[in-house]
Amino acid sequence: MNNFTFSPIARNHVPLLLEMMQDFYKIDGYPFHYSLTEQNFTEFLTREHLGRGWLILQQETVIGYLLLCFGFSFEFGGRNAFLDELFIREDFRGLGAGSAALDFVSSEAPKHGVRALHLEVELTNRKAFDLYREKGFKEHKRRLMTIRF
Repeated sequence: MNNFTFSPIARNHVPLLLEMMQDFYKIDGYPFHYSLTEQNFTEFLTREHLGRGWLILQQETVIGYLLLCFGFSFEFGGRNAFLDELFIREDFRGLGAGSAALDFVSSEAPKHGVRALHLEVELTNRKAFDLYREKGFKEHKRRLMTIRF
């Protein structure tokens, strides 16, 4: 059995997080803006009302990260959150880290007043989709739409 632990993200973790995030974004060809993301981490880590983040570790090795970003929704009963990022390094996928991360964030989110937890999954990522359904996430009869500024 693989033991995974979760350590709160601190400022000194930002260079490592940027490296992992860049790898994550390459998977689906998303643009990655290093300096903007670095600025966003500074804001995220200094304003607790924005959310929380954790490194995912196996023994002492950092194998990924997760970011929980807070919002508010009348429909969902108040504070809600997006599991905005969940990344496991390629060499550590398939070992149960994703499942452990979902269990962790599902138990941690209510401690921060979260009443509903949302996530997105790429249509092509069937393994993640199946895991999320197994963990109790449901599809909506809606499409997430976005405009960028």
